Amino acid sequence: MSKGIGFTDEFKQAAVAQVVACGYGISEVAERRGISTKTRHVPEPL
Repeated sequence: MSKGIGFTDEFKQAAVAQVVACGYGISEVAERRGISTKTRHVPEPL
């Protein structure tokens, strides 16, 4: 099974910040950052 694309810690932190601090939805942030909204993996909180 393919592991897919890896993202840097900085990329992940920026995405989480957009959800937490700015109040954007997860799907909205994913689309804005070019991540598939079909991704099922949810990273652990930072």
